[in-house]
Amino acid sequence: MLTINKGEADIRTLIPLAAIVALTFLAAMFLTKLTIGLAFTAVVIFILGLICFMNPAMGLYILIIAMLLGPQFGTADLAGETRGRGLTLRLDDVLLVIIGFSWFLSTAIHKEKGIFLKTPLNRYIAYYFIVCLVSTLIGYMMGRVRGTGGFFYVLKYFEYYIVYFMAVNYLKEKSQMERLTWAMILVCFVVCLIAIAQIPSGIRVSAPFEGDRGEPNTLGGYLILMLSLVLGLLSSNYGTVKKKLFLGSLVFLILITLAATLSRSSWLALGPMLIALVWFSQRKLIVAIPLILLAIVSFILLPQAVIERAMYTFGQPQHLDQLQVGDIRIDTSTTARLLSWKQVLTRDFIKQPLLGYGVTGYSFLDAQYPRVLAETGLLGLFLFFALLMAIYRDARNTRRLYTEDPFYLGVSTGYLAGFFGMLTHAIGANTFVIIRIMEPFWFLTAIVIMIPRITSLSQTDTTLSK
Repeated sequence: MLTINKGEADIRTLIPLAAIVALTFLAAMFLTKLTIGLAFTAVVIFILGLICFMNPAMGLYILIIAMLLGPQFGTADLAGETRGRGLTLRLDDVLLVIIGFSWFLSTAIHKEKGIFLKTPLNRYIAYYFIVCLVSTLIGYMMGRVRGTGGFFYVLKYFEYYIVYFMAVNYLKEKSQMERLTWAMILVCFVVCLIAIAQIPSGIRVSAPFEGDRGEPNTLGGYLILMLSLVLGLLSSNYGTVKKKLFLGSLVFLILITLAATLSRSSWLALGPMLIALVWFSQRKLIVAIPLILLAIVSFILLPQAVIERAMYTFGQPQHLDQLQVGDIRIDTSTTARLLSWKQVLTRDFIKQPLLGYGVTGYSFLDAQYPRVLAETGLLGLFLFFALLMAIYRDARNTRRLYTEDPFYLGVSTGYLAGFFGMLTHAIGANTFVIIRIMEPFWFLTAIVIMIPRITSLSQTDTTLSK
């Protein structure tokens, strides 16, 4: 039977009351000096913080919705400080601060919960984050990192890990996992509908509320991750007939949206993701045959714009900035990425080999691996790969051990397939620092990592009940 300490109950009652009194006092002082917009924003932030404090689970669902459906406030004026890359501020950035603070406050009251639940990834996350912080601090002292832009980026990296720790602290039952997963799937459904509505305009589709310049490559990476999750659940025979029909319909919506992004990095990631899905599936032949048929039908029905975009890599009209290998000319966009790899590996990395130039201390690179090497050096790259290996190892072990439950099997299989998709997507994009990809990625990571713990707790409860 659940018992609540009287002192704890008093604190839970007093804190909201104190917050209301403080808000009333501040409102009385500054009401005449605030615009209606600022006053409304302050009230909304206060209400959200109070809700998340009283019910941390609600904060997670709000965050899931805001991941892809939250608006962009704009780009902070840090372009000079961050060597050409402004700091984009989104609603989920603000929500994460509010929800994270409420979560910290809640765990401070419920001391038995602990702030960071012990998981197999904790030390790898800590090591990599510390290296990012130290390399940026050294870069700042040496003048390579300008202003505060680098530290804002490091804090954004920390946001993703907060998502992970909040989720693992919340997850106690399988039903919670399923509800979070379905919330993510429903958000993906809405995102696809909004993106498909953009197709008649003739532009490359992007996620909702991306600002003046959309990021089709970001949407493409997100869709690869969600497609792998949906296919993983379908391949494990999870859910009722209605759920399977919905998931099957979502597969087609995702594929249509993915094609309309015209994102070659995302299309490239699709191949390894599907191969990994077949490899990790229990029923390889049953999974492979529908995927092959789907691929054939999709190829036949591909719009001309998609075919032209795919051929553009080697079919761009001749340009001075193109890289030429024999008789083959590579388009300027791919050329720029290849040259950035070469520049980092053969010239600039050697100057700062151990800890790199610091986050934002090097010029912008639209490729994850050379970016990690340039910004955090060999030590940062080693710890980054160590974190990825730890994620893969634990997800693979979960996939091997928990094959009897269709949900556990589907999520772990889909996650592993999506993981390989993200590794491929990162060749031509900063996949592991893009908030709209990393927030759902770390939510799914938390679910997969917590499967063994929750299964163990469930078995213990069953044994005790007997």
